[in-house]
Amino acid sequence: MNKEIKSIRGMHDYLPKELKIWNYIEIILKEVLTSYCYLEIRLPILEKTEIFKRAIGNVTDVVEKEMYSFNDRKGNSLTLRPEGTVGCVRAIIQNHLLNKKNNKFWYLGPMFRYERPQKGRYRQFYQLGAEVFGFDTEDIDLEIIILTNRLWKRIGIDSDVILEINSIGSKTDRFQYKKELVFFLKKYEHLLDEDCKRRLYTNPLRILDSKNKNVQKILEEAPLLSKYINVSSSNHFQNLCNIMNSHGIKYKCNPNLVRGLDYYNNTVFEWKSNHLGSQNTICAGGRYDSLVQEMGGQKTPAIGFAIGIERLVLLTKSLNIFSKIIEKINIYIIFIGDKNKYYAVNLSEEIRDLYPKLKIFINFLNQNIKKKIKHAVNSLASIIIFIGDDEIKKGFFLVKDLKKEKEYHLLKNELMIKIQKIFK
Repeated sequence: MNKEIKSIRGMHDYLPKELKIWNYIEIILKEVLTSYCYLEIRLPILEKTEIFKRAIGNVTDVVEKEMYSFNDRKGNSLTLRPEGTVGCVRAIIQNHLLNKKNNKFWYLGPMFRYERPQKGRYRQFYQLGAEVFGFDTEDIDLEIIILTNRLWKRIGIDSDVILEINSIGSKTDRFQYKKELVFFLKKYEHLLDEDCKRRLYTNPLRILDSKNKNVQKILEEAPLLSKYINVSSSNHFQNLCNIMNSHGIKYKCNPNLVRGLDYYNNTVFEWKSNHLGSQNTICAGGRYDSLVQEMGGQKTPAIGFAIGIERLVLLTKSLNIFSKIIEKINIYIIFIGDKNKYYAVNLSEEIRDLYPKLKIFINFLNQNIKKKIKHAVNSLASIIIFIGDDEIKKGFFLVKDLKKEKEYHLLKNELMIKIQKIFK
C-alpha cells in the first residue's frame, strides 16, 4: 500500500464547512472597507528577498529565522511574502499610485513564515491588510481604529476584543532607548530565557513583547520608551488619545507594545482577545512614515493594519458567533430514468438564466427515489422538482415544497413564477 501523502507541517487545507464562516467574514470585511473608500489591490506572493531585508530589518525574527527564501534558476533570491505591507508599498511606487486622489488600498491572501506551528499560528496563514498613504495627522490614525472597531461590531465580537495602543516615536528615539534598555537588562541577563538573551544583542525591543512572566517581572523596573520619545511624536499620540476619548473608543495604553518590524514609527496598536490563548492578537498595525522613501519613493506618511483571518475565525467559533450559518440548497432536481437526465440539465440551466443567485442541485447518483428524497431533506433543500416520464409527456412538473409540505403540478411558465414567489 502506498504511503499517504499529507500537507506540509503548518500549512492547512480549508474545507467547505469552515469556509462558510470564512466567506461570511470576508464579505463583512470587504463591505466595511468599501464603505470607507478603500480600493482592492492584488499583489504577488513572491517578491525579491532584498526588499524584505531592507524594509523589515536584518535583525528581526522574520528576516533572521522565518522567511521562506530561495534562489531561482538565474540565481535571484526570492521570498514568499511574510507580510503584505512591503509588497503593497513596492506596488504603489512601481505603478505611480501615490499621486492619485484615493490612496487607500486593501488586499487579502496567504503569507508565509517558518514558525513553530500552534493554535492560531501557522506557516501559511491568511491576512487582510489595509494601507493608507499621504496623511500625516492623527485623524487617519483615528479613522483606522474606528474602521477596525466597526468591523468587530459587524462581526459581533466587539465586546470580546480590547485595543492596546502605544507610541514608539522615531528611529532616533528608539536608538537612544535601546542603549538604556540593554544597559538595564544586562544586569539581569542571567535571569533571562534563551530567546531574550539572543534578542538582547540583536533586537532588544522585542524583549518587551516577551510572554515569559519572569521577564515581565524584570521589565516592571525597566526604563520606559515614552520617556525617550520626541515632542512631536508625543503630541501626536496625546492628540490621538484625546480624540479617541471624545469618540468613546475604549483602549489601553501598553508601554511595552513595540511591534516586530523595523519600519514602524509613532502610533502602533493591536486588537487582542482573551479567548485565544497565547496567540491572542487578531489585528495589528501602525504608522510607517519613512518606508515609502526607504524603498525608493518620495517621502510619504503612511499607516496600515493587518487582520489574521485564521485567528478571527477561531475567535468567532469559540464564541459561536456563526453557529447558525448553514449552507442550504434552494432547488433539488430529481430525474426518474436516465433518458430524463437531459430535461433535468436543461431545466436547471433555464432556472439559472432567470435566477442566477439560486443554488440548484441535480442528483446524478444511481439511487432509488426514497434515497434521493432523503438526501434532499438532509441537504435542507427548499423545494424538489421531479422529472419523470409522466411529467415529460404531460408537460408539467411535480414540485414538492419541503417547508410548507405541499405539492404542486405546474407547467414550466407556472414553475418559474412559483420559484420567483418562493425565493423573492
